[in-house]
Amino acid sequence: MAVLSANKSRIPTSAWRDYLILTKPKVVAVMILTSIVGMLLARPVLPSLDLFILANLGIGLAASAAAVINHVVDRRIDAVMNRTKHRPVSVGTVSPASALVFAFLLGSSGLSLLVIIANPLTAWLTFASIIGYAVIYTLYLKRATPQNIVIGGIAGAAPPLLGWVSVTGSVDPGALLLVAIIFAWTPPHFWALCIAKKEEYAKAEIPMLPVTHGEEYTRLQMFLYSILMVLVTILPYLGGMSGLFYLVGVTLINIRFLMLLKRHWDTESAADAMTLFWYSIRYIMWLFLILLVDHFAVV
Repeated sequence: MAVLSANKSRIPTSAWRDYLILTKPKVVAVMILTSIVGMLLARPVLPSLDLFILANLGIGLAASAAAVINHVVDRRIDAVMNRTKHRPVSVGTVSPASALVFAFLLGSSGLSLLVIIANPLTAWLTFASIIGYAVIYTLYLKRATPQNIVIGGIAGAAPPLLGWVSVTGSVDPGALLLVAIIFAWTPPHFWALCIAKKEEYAKAEIPMLPVTHGEEYTRLQMFLYSILMVLVTILPYLGGMSGLFYLVGVTLINIRFLMLLKRHWDTESAADAMTLFWYSIRYIMWLFLILLVDHFAVV
């Protein structure tokens, strides 16, 4: 009886943590960072405080909804991979139906905020990104082609565009350049993880590039996309969006990225692939922070 009471007392804490895990808060936090930068770079003047807070909240809620749907759709795959086997829907602590209701509440709240606080275009683009990630990528592309992360990467690259459009109400070249940076960064970032976890993806029968074409070919593709990424990240300086501070900063983090990629190429080890993967997360955060500092703090 005492054991039963103790278990009951733990249910509320366990439940809210399970739902929080479903939203992939660390991933969403990085997305919100890029959204904030897109918003602050869109115009010379700062947006109003209510627009800044509520529009980013709306984008975050929508991104969280897409993450929850991803957990539901991938629950059978997650169950056979060590990296994901403890996710709440996979282990049954949250039912698929409950997760989908949660996703609907998050998504509808986020989109409603964007319509009311920002503009309908931001809401429509956000809705399209939810469909792109949670349905087109997760439900179809992920299982259909080894180029899944390339084709589906556009949905994950949307947050800076959403932040930009929430301020301007239009899709401008500067916003598309920020999208292009994330789009070019995504393949080497994610394929590093896929190489490290190749056996798990093979076990789950997911046609990630290292599984279908081998690690050597994947490293070649990572190198080519990394070169594209370096070239695209210089464009803000060449196009006048940023200044010398950004150019120096992005050059330094690009050099480190290429050094880690070369080390993995030389050693072919899963550990070095994971080192590159974790650095790539910091890389994209640093890049957008450098853009922000350059825009506001450098005279």
